Amino acid sequence: MTRPTRSFPDQQSRRARAAVAALFFTNGALFANLLPRYPEIKASLDLSNTSFGIAVAAFPVGAMVAGLTAGALIRRFGSAKVAVGGTILTGLGVLLAGVAPSFAVFALGLFVGGAMDAITDVAQNAHGLRVQRLYGRSILNSFHAVWSIGAVTGGAMAAGAIALHLKLWIHLTISAVVFTVVAIIALRFCLTGPDSAAATEGSSEKVGQTIARAAGRPIAVTMAALVLIAVVATMVEDAGNSWAALYLSNDLGAVASIAALGYIALTGAQFIGRLLGDRMVDRFGARTVARTGGLIVLAGMGSALAFPSLLGTILGFASAGFGVATLVPAAMHEADELPGLRPGTGLTVLSWLMRLGFLISPPLVGLIADNAGLRAGLLTVPAAGIVVILLAGVLRAKRR
Repeated sequence: MTRPTRSFPDQQSRRARAAVAALFFTNGALFANLLPRYPEIKASLDLSNTSFGIAVAAFPVGAMVAGLTAGALIRRFGSAKVAVGGTILTGLGVLLAGVAPSFAVFALGLFVGGAMDAITDVAQNAHGLRVQRLYGRSILNSFHAVWSIGAVTGGAMAAGAIALHLKLWIHLTISAVVFTVVAIIALRFCLTGPDSAAATEGSSEKVGQTIARAAGRPIAVTMAALVLIAVVATMVEDAGNSWAALYLSNDLGAVASIAALGYIALTGAQFIGRLLGDRMVDRFGARTVARTGGLIVLAGMGSALAFPSLLGTILGFASAGFGVATLVPAAMHEADELPGLRPGTGLTVLSWLMRLGFLISPPLVGLIADNAGLRAGLLTVPAAGIVVILLAGVLRAKRR
């Protein structure tokens, strides 16, 4: 038997991959430019903690309201144009929130930014999946790693603007203009043609495998399992965002500089996991990688909570971030290829419902923490690992 020759992507595919990476980078950077300047905005508008919290909640509310329109927009205009248009409008929403003269305008800007961010998220992932089909191997995790780089870049830009005493409207205008230009240039190198033809860009063998996998269970059951995998992944992320520093400082007595390491460890390990994720998925299959990740989350964070210590907890958050690194891209990939759905529908529904994790997690952990302590509340993290282990069967096995 002769070894099959490996097909290499052509120049158009490589350019399209770079273009999608640029879109992910801008998406991560735009909102991150605003976050470090929240205290300044809160003080300038003289908002109470309650009013500020309500205004900030407008971002995920906007995402939930507009998220389901992404599929129809992609079918009408194409994923590349929708991603670029959404990027431009996200920048305008962030700018509006930054220069808002009142609570209402601040909330409106965040609502618009959240709505456009949700649409951009679906569109850029849809186009990334088109490029992945041309490559014939996993590359979606690398796009999400680039998003993380964009988020760090945006935060660094904001920190620099603060250090230079740059006025808020000047800083956010520069951010919006720069990333708008990047997105428009990226559009030139994106794939052409309608997204409805995306299914034909992959091999007939892959399509046949997709249909065969789904044949044994109803589409709704598969979609529900994929949504749960994505939701628990976002809940693990939120545990690091919202609770890591509080748990390390209040429960374990860490100073502020050490308490911040919980979040840094989770996000840093997640970034590393996404850099390695495509090769792991190609070699072992998304199903095996997800189950292994679930075991890492369960063992790492479970041990950290069972035997609490500063170092053990920081390593526990790192294991959680690494374990969930590939889950959202894997769920998006499967949802986008579910047979019997219109182009973009599966990806849109999953991306929309996935955001429930960011809405459910904070009050759920907080409710448990108020009654049994934050250590008990963080048991949601190893519980998420168990859910992933049980549901990973809906993901793709290793290709033969």
